Amino acid sequence: MAVTQRRVLVTGGAGFIGVNLAPALADLGFATRCFDDFTTGHRDDAERAGYDEIVEGDVLDLEALCAATRDCTHVVHLAAQAGVPASVADPLADCETNVRGTLHALLAARDAGVTGFVFASSNAPLGEITPPAHEGLVPRPTSPYGASKLSGEAYCSAFAGSYGVPTVVLRFSNVYGPYSYHKGSVVAAFCKRALAGETLVVYGDGTQTRDFVFVEDLCRGIAAAVAAGGSGVVAHLASGTETTVLEVAGLVAERLGGVSVEHRPPRAGDVARSASDISTARALFGFAPRVRLEDGLDRTVAWFRESGG
Repeated sequence: MAVTQRRVLVTGGAGFIGVNLAPALADLGFATRCFDDFTTGHRDDAERAGYDEIVEGDVLDLEALCAATRDCTHVVHLAAQAGVPASVADPLADCETNVRGTLHALLAARDAGVTGFVFASSNAPLGEITPPAHEGLVPRPTSPYGASKLSGEAYCSAFAGSYGVPTVVLRFSNVYGPYSYHKGSVVAAFCKRALAGETLVVYGDGTQTRDFVFVEDLCRGIAAAVAAGGSGVVAHLASGTETTVLEVAGLVAERLGGVSVEHRPPRAGDVARSASDISTARALFGFAPRVRLEDGLDRTVAWFRESGG
């Protein structure tokens, strides 16, 4: 089939970030195709997100992924095992999805001759650092998840060098917002527990920090990176602000009321501090977060209340 419009294949497109990304891509004139196995993402969410096409498939099925990519101009590879605790519990499964799945996505992109490939990475490859995270730091992951994402970054570099696939690596900080049903990250976990009348669980003393970026801001950044193109690019997408976990617990409690905090032992693989320098993303594709944490939490709490998520 001849390509008449820029078409983006979004792997994991029915997941949290994917359903928020589809409208941002459409706003920039891209046609969108969702590729998802629906183990965590929801087909009806993908339909509501406005994808032009929805294809059911697994990134570990190379043949199916190649077929879905064949007439696309761009790929955004979101499909992954997301999270440090799950990777510590089962590093082999984490590797299978995050390393082999990414290799399959790159092979499919290479064979389709795409003009852009965007890989969703994380700050986890950097490991324990003194913030802010930036592109010049040497990665030293402290979790299997960080190692698997670092491997994906390395394959992006290799495919750019060996096959000319134009790859962009985007390192996401802690993303929160609507449609985060299955996320085990801080904000989603706090909202779900508070609405269920349960205590908010904080691992460690709560002084550990994270950089919380609202999903709408993140997706505008991803879409801008797709439109801008480039090869061999690594950039951080975040709010650029460091916030403690206890501060976020307090903000969620303010919005949901009557919620107490329970402290549990620190988890293996978690870092003490995380925040990002977003100047590279700002310079390369005009990334500029707009949503304050307080406003983003208002919208996230409202969505969880309305959806029963």
